[in-house]
Order: sequence, then C-alpha cells, then structure tokens
Amino acid sequence: MKILVVAPTPYFSDRGCHVRILEEAKALRFLGHEIHICTYHLGRDMEGIPTYRIPRIPWYSKQSAGPSWHKPYLDILLFFLALSVGRRVRPDVIHAHLHEGAFLGFLLKKILRVPLVFDCQGSLSSELMDHGFVKIGSFLYRMFYALESKINKGADHIIASSSEMAQLLQSQFGMASSDVTPVVDGVDADTFCPGLDVTLLRRELGVPKGKKVIVYLGAMTEYQGIDLLLESIRTLTNNRVDFHFLLMGYPEQEYRDKAQALGISSCITFTGKIDYGKAAFYLNLGSVAVSPKLARTEANGKLYNYMACALPTVVFDTPVNREILGNLGIYASCGNSQDLAAKIVGIIDDPAGLNTLSLAVREKAVSAYSWMSRGEELVVVYRKTRIMNDF
Repeated sequence: MKILVVAPTPYFSDRGCHVRILEEAKALRFLGHEIHICTYHLGRDMEGIPTYRIPRIPWYSKQSAGPSWHKPYLDILLFFLALSVGRRVRPDVIHAHLHEGAFLGFLLKKILRVPLVFDCQGSLSSELMDHGFVKIGSFLYRMFYALESKINKGADHIIASSSEMAQLLQSQFGMASSDVTPVVDGVDADTFCPGLDVTLLRRELGVPKGKKVIVYLGAMTEYQGIDLLLESIRTLTNNRVDFHFLLMGYPEQEYRDKAQALGISSCITFTGKIDYGKAAFYLNLGSVAVSPKLARTEANGKLYNYMACALPTVVFDTPVNREILGNLGIYASCGNSQDLAAKIVGIIDDPAGLNTLSLAVREKAVSAYSWMSRGEELVVVYRKTRIMNDF
C-alpha cells in the first residue's frame, strides 16, 4: 500500500512522538509498503523515508513539544503540501498523527477519497490543560474539547497509543470499540541494548565513577514531571552522595537554573538534546532509569527504550505506565516527589533486585515490544479500514 503520513510537528526532532512516527514508517517500509511523510519545515530527514516539508518560516523555530498560536497557519501550509503530495502519489490510506493531523486528514480524505486512520497519542484538551495552555472548565477548554470530539469522529479508524487512551475515547468521546484499536509503542531492541562501550562517553560527559547513575531521556518540561524530579533529587542529597543523575533532553536551561537554585547541580549532568541514533549509548551509562511523567492517558515511549537497555525504571503509578511495565515497574505515588526519591533509593540499595529486574525488563522488551509486530498491526488496521470504506 501507499501511505500518506500527515505529521503536524517539526519531525524529526529526537523526541517521543517523532520516534513513533519514524519507527512505524521503518516497520511499514520493511513490510513492503510505501511511506510519504508530510511535515513542518523544521526537523531533519531520516534516511530512506521520503519526507516533504512546508516552506521555511524564518520566525518560527520551536522544536520542543507543546502548543503554539503559530500552528494554525503552519497547518494550512501543511494541508496544501499534503494535498499536492497526495494527488501525485495517490495513497491508499492517510495516516494522521496528532489531532491537528487528523483534522487535516479529514479534509484530505474528502478530496482524495481515501480512508483516514488517526494515530491518537493522547487527549488534545487534556494535553492543552497539562501544558497550562487552557484551564479546565474555561471557554477555551470547552471549545477544544468539542473540537477534539469532532476530530475523533471524523476518522475512519483510530489507533490509540495506549489501552487507557482507547478506553477514554470510548467512555468520554462516545467512540465505538470497533472503531478504536490500541497500538502501543515499541522498540528496536537490536539498537537499544545493554553492554555498549561507553568509556569515552562517560569521560566526555564527566560522569563520576563509582556512583550509581540514574538516567532520564525525554523532553525537559513540567509536563514530563521534571520539577518533581528535581525535588526528589534534593531530597536524596540530604543524606546520600553515592548517586549521579544524567538528565538528557531539551529545552534544559530552565532546569539547569533551577538545579543551581536548589543546590543540586553537582549531582546532575544535563546533556541537552540527544541524537536519537546515539541515545542507546547514553542510556548505557545508567544503572536505573526514571520517568516522572504525570499524564494518565498519553503514551510514554521512553519506557520501551529503557527496558531494551536493561534499565529498571522508577515511574509514577499511572495506568499507561502499568500497561507498559506491568509487575516489572517500580512505582511511586503519583505526583509525590518524596516517594519518587524513596523508590530510587530502594532499588539502588538492592543490588540483587536490580540485577533481576535488569534481566527481566530486557527480556520483555525483546519478546513483547517489537516495532515489526506493531507494523503488522497497522497493516491489519489499514486493510480493515479500506474494506469498510468500500461499503
């Protein structure tokens, strides 16, 4: 099949949503399908996957996650780009990422007369609220909630990045269970693996020897729980000196300043933006991973990479984290920085448990979370959607 991917984001920018777009595309190409990605002017092309971009907008350079008032005109440009590409390649399916992509995809499907599959990675109205863009109950919140509901119903089929999101689509937005399929994230366990030589990297970053290294890889935002993570690090510094945190991601300057103000800079290395192709090496520096993300329905793709690198992981107790890690997760009470610190101490002080969990999470990543199997699930959805669209 020919698949037109609509991605209203600065793809590729080394973060979770973009990893899903990339790995889905790679898996589908391996299975023999033709992928065409339409996206913003920012980001970089990934080898082997045709990528089309809107005209350069000199004054817009935001590559971090989160809403922006600039997006409406960027999306208008993206619509016309995708329409042009679609008319040329004549796709069998439109695969739209994020709610903006699904809105554009709805317009495109009417013109191109092909079915629309919406890749839903979280609730639009909830994400805007979590980012502080709107307040719950406000006029803007109600407007975006209504828009989200319309967008959901405009797709021929929705693939949800978690079972929790799939259930929310049914319970809060009235979607039929037959119109929603959970397709969770995966991992390339050949690339993300333990045992990589990181001697030079450790020296380059100045990560101290003889200390337990706790790693975080992802966006550096309040939405991802980084403020709570810094609070937990401050708690740990009260009576421990045998640990070091490697915080990898962007935009990091605000958190460098906060760490300095909290007096914890000496036990943290901030790397800034990490190239996805090198991420496995950086993760291999760690003994334990942490993900303090608070969202209860949005995907948490970093966990798969942690697991594949054999990293026991401390997370807040949310349905999405439970779905991914199962009984192999180390769960702190949601939003509680003190408990997060306690759980980190608990695992680094238990060498036997650490080793057992390390082996178990790697095994689960290899056996249960292959991107190739996710590609096969997508193909089933595409075929089902095309058949239903013919009726």
